[in-house]
Amino acid sequence: MERVVITGMGIVSPLGNDVDTFWGNLVNGQSGIGAIDAFDTSRQKAKIAGIVRDFDGNALFGRKEVRRMDRFVQFAIAAAEQAVSHSGLNLEESDRERIGVYVGSGTGGIQSLLDQDHILIERGPERVSPTLVPMMIANSAAAMISIRLGTWGPTLSPVTACSIGNTAIGEAMRMIAYGDADVIIAGGAEAAINEVALASFGNATALSTRNDDPTAASRPFDQSRDGFVMAEGAGIVILESLSHASARQATIYAEVIGYGASSDAYHMVATHPEGRGAHQAMKSALRNAGITPEQVDVISAHATSTGVGDRSETYAIKQLFGEQAYQIPVTANKSMLGHMLGAAGGAEAIALVQMLREGIIPPTINLQQPDDDCDLDYVPDVARKADLQIGLSNSFGFGGHNAVIVLKKYE
Repeated sequence: MERVVITGMGIVSPLGNDVDTFWGNLVNGQSGIGAIDAFDTSRQKAKIAGIVRDFDGNALFGRKEVRRMDRFVQFAIAAAEQAVSHSGLNLEESDRERIGVYVGSGTGGIQSLLDQDHILIERGPERVSPTLVPMMIANSAAAMISIRLGTWGPTLSPVTACSIGNTAIGEAMRMIAYGDADVIIAGGAEAAINEVALASFGNATALSTRNDDPTAASRPFDQSRDGFVMAEGAGIVILESLSHASARQATIYAEVIGYGASSDAYHMVATHPEGRGAHQAMKSALRNAGITPEQVDVISAHATSTGVGDRSETYAIKQLFGEQAYQIPVTANKSMLGHMLGAAGGAEAIALVQMLREGIIPPTINLQQPDDDCDLDYVPDVARKADLQIGLSNSFGFGGHNAVIVLKKYE
């Protein structure tokens, strides 16, 4: 079995469009959430989101290409190319048959679909774009990355809702570990902040309506939390076999040592109240990594700032770790990022890599009065220095999909 390492990272997010900016804002407790200004929100219940700023697809890809790409694909390609550059991987000198792409999206090109539906209604079927379907389908990000970079290895677009990033990284780890690829570009991308998605989540009472105070709206584990905040972006990592990375003398940022997945088998949108699936996925990830609960130094929680979700995740952690749960710092990146949906796992994997490298745990902001049932160490308000060797990252999604990865500091 091959050991699997991370040799490159790329991100597009509400906290910055490169790893250094993203990480700096995260450590400093900077919120990326603000008022939506791309469309009229006057009749929406939620009027705020974690929006990617200063992103110019035309400058990156050219106006002609951008017309054929949904926003989520633009994010994915930008993050993937950034990650490849960061890794120092020379594609021209690599065996491209052994380089794959595992990148997914929960909603795919939902904005492209809405735009063309409007054209259909206003101008008729003759005016609907023939490129709609390839722009809309959820695998278009993985496909476009492969096409642009010329990679011929295994390509997969997992659709496991908000656990996509971890699913992609975990399944890619297995592919490399079994020797079926040398390198896989893995993660997730999402661009679903539009009138329809916002209205649907809002009518489901899933979103925070703290519209007058956007930066305080996402507040995982806090007693006054009232829902999650939608966000967008992409988080991509380069996974590589240790032997391949060592042969080209690559810089190694972390090792992926475990992956676990499960299903709640409970409800299409509600988390299992006792955290059954979350507990099982974490337990499987530790077993796959060959470590004990006592060896985990930090947990990056899924923690979306919903009532049942935060409580059930806390319960699952306490189930698995017992009294040790109270000694493990738990951090919630979504307090600053909002919920990047299918892109969340990739972004949070990058954050965990940085935690292990630098020995700093970003804070959970807006945690002023913890829920009585949320009584762990959530690193409130201020980042914390710590000796970190092993970290666990949780991602859970609609339909009861759970995916957990375990990363280790590489020395």
